[in-house]
Amino acid sequence: MKKLSARRRHPLAAVVVLLLALAATGGLYAAFAPAGTAKADETAQSLAIEEGKKLYTVGCASCHGTGGQGTSDGPSLVGVGSAAVDFQVGTGRMPAQQPGAQVPRKKVIYSQAEIDQLAAYVASLGAGPIKPTEGQYSPDGADVAKGGELFRTNCAQCHNFTGEGGALTYGKYAPSLEDVDPKHLYEAMQTGPQNMPSFPDTTMPEKEKKDIIAYVQAVNSDQSESPGGLKLGGLGPVSEGLFAWVFGLGALIAVAIWVAAHTAKAKKS
Repeated sequence: MKKLSARRRHPLAAVVVLLLALAATGGLYAAFAPAGTAKADETAQSLAIEEGKKLYTVGCASCHGTGGQGTSDGPSLVGVGSAAVDFQVGTGRMPAQQPGAQVPRKKVIYSQAEIDQLAAYVASLGAGPIKPTEGQYSPDGADVAKGGELFRTNCAQCHNFTGEGGALTYGKYAPSLEDVDPKHLYEAMQTGPQNMPSFPDTTMPEKEKKDIIAYVQAVNSDQSESPGGLKLGGLGPVSEGLFAWVFGLGALIAVAIWVAAHTAKAKKS
């Protein structure tokens, strides 16, 4: 009987064994699960880069070089980042139909999945601005009034007060911002495409970019009213005054000539 009682396990022994087993299982999971997830992400990224390189070779290498180093027909893409690719290709500006002073926006020929693959490949050539998340460019909760102040200070000189665009020098122009996706507005501020200066977070924080996007969407929405009737390009009193001078003064001159002609006839008769 003494031997049997000596071999009998303590009532808490089973609990201790169970806890040790769970701890061991959790330790194994902590040791291997994140590594497995990271490995899967790395594999997916490698596949995206590989597919992106194939697309790049067919549609981009003739102008930007086989390794993105640039040629006489296109600039280097080393260090432009995924945000620049998503903007240029996502708005149809790239691939360009022909070189010129300004590459216009046109129909997009790649799917978003293909654009992401191209962006992954170009991003692998050198670090650059990363494609933003929806939380970064969504105008929800933004300050429209503050965005208007920022837009008039930094953007209106080229894009007009309401973002309708304007002419620049040597055949260049600032495009209209009507019906532009908020993501592309954010990426344009990030990367500074073509003639536009860039506004990184060190120069213009994320919150200010969101405020500008909210303002542009507000002034170009269907709910935005023009109390003066025709907005004449949104240029304000300058264009309205010019319109009044050209057409108003012209009408007055025409009336004066008509009155003088009829007065002369009346005197002769």
